[in-house]
Parts: sequence; C-alpha cells; structure tokens
Amino acid sequence: MENKLNSNFTDAYIERCSKDTETMIANESSTFLNQPITYLKEHKNEFIYVESTLFEQIGVEGVSLEVDDVFGTYDVMLGLKLQKKFEKMLKEQLNNSLNGEEAKFDLMFSHDDGLWDLNFALNYVEGYKEDLSLNEAIQLIHQFLSQLVETVKVK
Repeated sequence: MENKLNSNFTDAYIERCSKDTETMIANESSTFLNQPITYLKEHKNEFIYVESTLFEQIGVEGVSLEVDDVFGTYDVMLGLKLQKKFEKMLKEQLNNSLNGEEAKFDLMFSHDDGLWDLNFALNYVEGYKEDLSLNEAIQLIHQFLSQLVETVKVK
C-alpha cells in the first residue's frame, strides 16, 4: 500500500477536551499535533477533537482520538456521512482493513442525524506505530477513512 502521509492539517480546528465532562480544556493550534501520540497515554483524562476540510471532503464531520481506559488502545470516534444502504459494504471493508485478532469496531447508523457513528482502534490500522506524532496519527486516520469511503462507494 502506498504511504500518503502528507496531508496537511495546518488548517485544522483542534480541541483538547475532558473525557469526564466533554468540556473543552483548550483550543490548540496545529503545532499541538507535533506532540507524540503517547501524549494521550500521559493525559488519559483527555481526548482530542479535530475538524478539517480534509475530513469534510470525505464526509467526516470531525474526529475524536483518546486512549481506551481498559485496553490502552488509541480509539478513534467519528460521524460518517454515508447512506444507510452502504452498511454491508462498510462492515465488510472495516473487517478487511483492520489488522489483528482483537481488531474490533463499533458501527451504528443514527437516523436522527443520518450519520454512521464509527469507533475503531487506531492500533489495528495498517501503518500504526507507537511512536507516531499526533499529526501522523491524524493523517493515518484520514488516509484510512479516505480508502474506506472510496472503496465502499465504488463497490
């Protein structure tokens, strides 16, 4: 697979938020993404929320990234604008794309907002390494979601 980790998230809207209250701790600039992904392990009570035109182009409103308190994986949570009719292909593609025995995802269609609520562990995405920066992690998420949407829409 080609490595396209060069997407530019300098325009991104970034929030650091409390997991307990979901309130914003701080609005961050794109330089915050230079931190190692392990920042989230050191600040387990926080998650980051990222909005970008790059995500909007593939039908993703925004992405949250946090460390799972139980499994210690980096969990990605988002809403995906894709019609309900794509459910079977979406599930097939997620099953095929996430590597590892423990690779699980949660996918649920919300009729209220017409979005797929999708959660998956970044740890099982091809290209994941423990020494990624937050920026590289966001780029990897973008690349994964782009391929997912492209494949589902083509099939």
